[in-house]
Amino acid sequence: MKLKFILVAGALLIATGLQARHIPTLKEAVYGGLVKTQPGLYPNWMPDGERYSRIERRDDGKQEIAAYSAKDNSRSVVVPAEALVNPATGQQIPVRSFSLSPDGKKALIYTNSKQVWRLDTRGDYWIVDIANNSARQIGKDRPESSLMFAKFSPNGEKVAYVSGNNIYVEDVETGNTKQLTNDGSNTIVNGTFDWVYEEEFSCRDGFRWSPDSETIAYWQSDTDGTGWFDIINNVDSLYSFNISFPYPKAGTPNSAVKVGYVSANGGPTTWIDIPGDQRNNYIPRMEWIPGSNELFIQQMNRPQNTNKVWVVAVGETQPTNIFTDTDKAWVETNDKVHWLNGNKEFTWLSEKDGYRQLYVISRDGKQMRKVTKGDFDFINEVGLDEKSGIIYFIASPDNFTQRYLYKADLKKGTTERVSPANQEGTHSYNMSPSGKWAVHSFHNAATPPMWEMVSFPQNKSVRLITDNAEAKSQYDKLGLNSKEFFKVKSGDLILDGWMIKPADFDPSKKYPLIIEVYGEPASSTVTDSWGGGDMWNQYMANQGYIVASIDNRGANAPRGREWRKCIYGEVGTFASEDQARGVQDLARQYSFIDPERVGITGWSGGGSQTLNSMFRYPDVFSTGIAIAFVADQKLYDTIYQERYMNTPQANPEGYRKGSPINYVEGLKGNLLLIHGTGDDNVHYQNCERLVNELVKHGKTFYQISYPMRSHSISEREGTSLHLRQTMADYWKKNLPAGPR
Repeated sequence: MKLKFILVAGALLIATGLQARHIPTLKEAVYGGLVKTQPGLYPNWMPDGERYSRIERRDDGKQEIAAYSAKDNSRSVVVPAEALVNPATGQQIPVRSFSLSPDGKKALIYTNSKQVWRLDTRGDYWIVDIANNSARQIGKDRPESSLMFAKFSPNGEKVAYVSGNNIYVEDVETGNTKQLTNDGSNTIVNGTFDWVYEEEFSCRDGFRWSPDSETIAYWQSDTDGTGWFDIINNVDSLYSFNISFPYPKAGTPNSAVKVGYVSANGGPTTWIDIPGDQRNNYIPRMEWIPGSNELFIQQMNRPQNTNKVWVVAVGETQPTNIFTDTDKAWVETNDKVHWLNGNKEFTWLSEKDGYRQLYVISRDGKQMRKVTKGDFDFINEVGLDEKSGIIYFIASPDNFTQRYLYKADLKKGTTERVSPANQEGTHSYNMSPSGKWAVHSFHNAATPPMWEMVSFPQNKSVRLITDNAEAKSQYDKLGLNSKEFFKVKSGDLILDGWMIKPADFDPSKKYPLIIEVYGEPASSTVTDSWGGGDMWNQYMANQGYIVASIDNRGANAPRGREWRKCIYGEVGTFASEDQARGVQDLARQYSFIDPERVGITGWSGGGSQTLNSMFRYPDVFSTGIAIAFVADQKLYDTIYQERYMNTPQANPEGYRKGSPINYVEGLKGNLLLIHGTGDDNVHYQNCERLVNELVKHGKTFYQISYPMRSHSISEREGTSLHLRQTMADYWKKNLPAGPR
């Protein structure tokens, strides 16, 4: 039966049932509200692995900390509101986050937090004596909101923290404080990290308590000699002022980073004599081997193609290299290393055999046994049941856009899928330390997240947390077209992609295409996941576009080492080639794609690929919007850019070929540049240098700069809506919408 559509007050009514179809407005697309999902559960598991704790607000508005049993959801109050009181003011202490002492009798409360680059990692801390309902601020002689990463010693008797780039230890009972380092300054950073380590290695907390509570190991960064970058703030005072910070650009000197250990009672630091230039090697990971006085240290060389594992004991300065992992392209840090069999073996992820697989390595490094076998990638670990010898992990051998739970026997090397066969999409698990319980989430592109508590090893659902059935109903009633997944070719290579069609799609007509791109090794855009229903792209689709995304070679998809690393030294070149070829194949497969109206847009690395595609393939892409982009790869930081490209000195041709600034002569179509002037990550300098080249070559373009917005371009009132309105207007004016 042929349906008749009637336009009424901006909504489509299906004549057969007069069912309303709601097309999101721009404000709804930006601010949400059409689909109201219930929050999931991100449990803060307690050491026993049987309970988790969380911050809650009582009916009277006061906060308290409660614990819940994973088995039966029984609740108990761990820290009552009456204990969370500032004795000097009588006011409740707002809880940003918390941790409990090992015996559970005290709590460490983080409050009054301040943002440091990405996260609010600086603030005030209070110790709460739960039995006495009393609270005492630690580090109270330090400046307000200056403490970082405070944590109990394993025996619960002391708390260590960083303030002013120095490390302090405070006695829990007496409040007596010992300053362990004294050389912290604007250039000497103890117990935390400089900008580039935080951004690219996710390093923030830079000290570790030893298992016996006697020693603290820590990182020190000497930023003197590293280039400092200035951001000019023209909007927050009568006169402009600079924000300056060390930022090593590709090929320039890094901070000198070293690690050492110091007694928790004070005294000199013992520096570990790891071979190699401190400015041309990285130390991205350091942990204590469980139950020992030994440190397990990962050291990468500057090209990041070698990861040396060192072990050193307290009292020693010369470490022993027990294992080395190498790759012709790059290696990754190992973030979840488990020590097994009385610390005689440890787990390790490596791509040495073509896929990211799990190995068990002997303490001396001489024996390396593969646990997971097959042509698939171990994506990330979920948890370890050491007693049973089972490790749980996420993988997706058959569909690279989805994610499923698997388990492997550490001894037998057998692998088995655990996730239900009837739930196609993305699964994630937050597992308890015992490996007995986990919070399971499932979702896909058309289904909001379902949350439940499950028990292992059966993976049995014991309690539904939320099924978000109402949100699913709200989404379905909108009458939108969910993402459709497809495959296209770039030469002989098969690429994954998705598309969103307008709600009133007519397959007999031709529609303009907007490609959403990222295309760099740090991430992937083509996943079968909820993503809030992708309302921005739904909004654009329903203005009369096909919105699509394609994962090119090098994207961080679970397709094996060769897929991810074939772009080594060539970041930017293969990506734009695959995007262009993928679009051409898409138009060949689907007659409703109008090859004369193709646009491309992306953020950060996606902004760079937008520029490369516009400049290199102007006959494919007629309109582009590049946001917060790297125009010249030499302008980005050492750790990220050199990981995939080596240094500009070692790979000058690769940097030239991969940087869109060198190809502006190819621009034929419509180009909009968007950048925040306060971007500490991808500096506004990129935009200004690209503008110079475009002007030099007589190219017409449009530009909008957001004063003192960061890489997310989200700060300050009205920014997100304004940015999206600008994008929507540009598409409509320069890439005519609607079917033809």
